[in-house]
Amino acid sequence: MQATTKAFIVCFFALQQIFAQSSQLPLYQENKQTADWLISKQNFKAEIYQANGGKDLILSNGLLKRQIRISPNAATVDFKNLHTNEQFVRSVRPEARITINGKIYNVGGLYGQKEHGYLLNEWIEKLEGKSEDFQYKTFKVNPLTPHVNFKSRTWAMNQENPKGKELELIFDSNLPELKGILVSVHYEIFDDIPTICKWVSVENKSNKTLKINQLVNEILATPEEESAVVGSPEQMKKPQRIYIENNYAFNNAMRYELSDQATHWKVDSSYTSQVNYNYQTPCVLEVYPSFGVGIEISANQSYKSIRSYELLLDSYDRERNGLARRRMYAKLFPYTTQNPIFMHLVSTDPKQVKSVIDQCAETGYEMVILSFGSGLNMEDSSAANIRKYKELADYAHNKGILLGGYSLFSSRRIDDENDVIDPKTGLPDKGAFFGNAPCLASQWGINYLNNLKKFITETGFDLLEHDGPYPGDVCASTKHPGHKGLEDSQWVQMEMQKGFYRWLNERGVYINAPDWYFLDGSHKIALGYREVNFSLSREQQKMLNRQNIFDGTWEKTPSMGWGFVPLTKYQGGGAEAILEPLSEHLKDYEQLMMQYYGAGVQACYRGPRLYDTETTKQTVKQTIDWYKKYRPILNADIIHLRRPDGRDWDGIMHANPSLKEKGFVMLYNPLKENISRKVKIPVYYTGLSDKVTIREKEGKSKIHTVSRSYEVEVDVNIPAESFTWLVLE
Repeated sequence: MQATTKAFIVCFFALQQIFAQSSQLPLYQENKQTADWLISKQNFKAEIYQANGGKDLILSNGLLKRQIRISPNAATVDFKNLHTNEQFVRSVRPEARITINGKIYNVGGLYGQKEHGYLLNEWIEKLEGKSEDFQYKTFKVNPLTPHVNFKSRTWAMNQENPKGKELELIFDSNLPELKGILVSVHYEIFDDIPTICKWVSVENKSNKTLKINQLVNEILATPEEESAVVGSPEQMKKPQRIYIENNYAFNNAMRYELSDQATHWKVDSSYTSQVNYNYQTPCVLEVYPSFGVGIEISANQSYKSIRSYELLLDSYDRERNGLARRRMYAKLFPYTTQNPIFMHLVSTDPKQVKSVIDQCAETGYEMVILSFGSGLNMEDSSAANIRKYKELADYAHNKGILLGGYSLFSSRRIDDENDVIDPKTGLPDKGAFFGNAPCLASQWGINYLNNLKKFITETGFDLLEHDGPYPGDVCASTKHPGHKGLEDSQWVQMEMQKGFYRWLNERGVYINAPDWYFLDGSHKIALGYREVNFSLSREQQKMLNRQNIFDGTWEKTPSMGWGFVPLTKYQGGGAEAILEPLSEHLKDYEQLMMQYYGAGVQACYRGPRLYDTETTKQTVKQTIDWYKKYRPILNADIIHLRRPDGRDWDGIMHANPSLKEKGFVMLYNPLKENISRKVKIPVYYTGLSDKVTIREKEGKSKIHTVSRSYEVEVDVNIPAESFTWLVLE
């Protein structure tokens, strides 16, 4: 009896300490927000609060609320979009789950909920913890620390890191085998955006090595998106109003959803009141690397999980949800708004490189990329090679031009010793994503990264166009020095690739990479196109390029995607496909530039020069001058008006309510005759709701009244096979 009383007293005082710490935080008071965060100038400031006498910790910025009960253990009991009042927790789950030395442990968690279709507040008080779980001990409120300390040498829409706060919950275990192992669950909440970032760190303070087989950094039992009496999880819709993005994405799809390797929607057999007879409704979100982690952590070492960003959406509208995602990228990963004006040079002859640098300086271009096929070899870190390109970089810098180049990692064969080993055959055969491929954690791969670092550092190069970055290949080799075997091969290579990109970004080196490494430092990816299409006729290319722009900017900002313009022969094709001689195809050259610059999208103008005559030079210069005049609004969010189909006008609109030019409309006429049309322009996302002043090109402005559907109707005349633009103020 005395032992029981003593245990009760210890527990009582522990709870008192827990509640005393949280009671120092400001008291939470919920205020429903009516302003639209996508257009409002109101500040939505992130803060960490307490509620229920210190029993709950709350992250909120007026746009969302995440509430965590911290006794008898920690677990999320409320996750809500404050604009719509939509709830994303129907059942309480642990905050994380970790597999150590082959055994699974929950981090936090509360149990005893009998109905899992919904959660009532009065049930929370009755929930209990489990002694075998990692136990909540304390918390810290930390300032936000950027995951990429980016440095910019180029124009950018946003140069500021996000503002907000981090809540860190610290757990340990009562189990003897886990003594000295601390697990921290980190939540980052940001000003002005309904997004939370979550990740987990593990600190090994024991005197032994532990193996982390897997770590699930998020577990949310959400309401289901749809009810189906029969059907498999693959057939049913996943929840649509919570968007999850994590920094474990690859495979060259150029779209996040097809690159994601860690978001899993699972079934919930404990949810016995669901409609599906076989309990197959996908309604539990778990985030973890599909292949696993498989790494060892020695004494006094630590580990960080992947990061997950959870954006709460308030609509099923494709444009609005796309705008929310684009705003997330621009605000939380500001380096993605960098957007230098570049061309692709197909030569490394110093005389020609200097000539093109001079052309760039004269026309307003900002960067030269020594393209694939140019002869550049950045893996060659010899003194002679570095000296050659340092001289060219110095020449470029003296002219105010940045210089960079292309390097290929994957989709190539090195040798049996350094290629990835197929776990099925035990051989370096064609089991890799691109067939044969080197292992980044092989000695060759380690040397490759070191050589590129040395080359870039010593030459002063400003950009890396990295073709085929690590695409997710696993490797069964036990001889490669960077990884131990198959189990840790993907995690190690992924960490090496991400670490390399962070290293580049933090030194101001711009990164073009055809894979989804945006959350760890890359700047630009392809819009999405079929390369052989650039061997088609110029007429086809103009139409297809506009389709690529239209389709590739629903989820990406203009600065996040690149297009392509073959000045010379590329992927086959004849004279009808290329622009050289430029002076003989000047109308097509100008049209292609206007399509891309008018969308805020940089294209790879690949060839030996930017102009061949004075007339061509003036056309290029005038186009760049026009782009720079309107650069902020042309890099703003895109509203999709009408997709190109060759049968009538097509167009897009940029919108930014904080700029003088609040809207910018690009309209194209693919037909062989002039057309006159009444075009309805949606102005809601410009922030204009009453009157809007519109001018065509540099003409006279006219005042238009905004309808209650936030539209204005404009009469436009578009020349045959040409374009026009409108400015909204």
